[in-house]
Amino acid sequence: MTLTTPALLFPAISLLLLAYTNRFLVLAQLIRELNGKNKAEMRELIVRQIANLKKRLMLIKLMQGFGVFSFILCTFSMFCIFLEFETGGKFLFGASLISLAVSLICSLYEVIISMIAINVELESLEL
Repeated sequence: MTLTTPALLFPAISLLLLAYTNRFLVLAQLIRELNGKNKAEMRELIVRQIANLKKRLMLIKLMQGFGVFSFILCTFSMFCIFLEFETGGKFLFGASLISLAVSLICSLYEVIISMIAINVELESLEL
């Protein structure tokens, strides 16, 4: 394994973290909008959305955390390879890939929850 192998993940992880940040910003905007709605008329919808939003915030925190951890492990992997400690570099690179996979699984789960939230919004439009 060469120094460039872990380096290949850097652009992918960076773009992934940017996408996660965008999801967080959209979620923050949704929460602000929900807070500004007429609470008396929308009480049932708001109660249903709050649990969903809390779960999504927790997942985004996990997504970002595992993504950053993957980035750090990838950096340490490159450093180990640079110091010619190839076994450690391979181990850290593998751990980086696992961390990235966990981040992606959290992201998939967050997307599924997001689709449920959209269906709740559609139900409110049908009323």
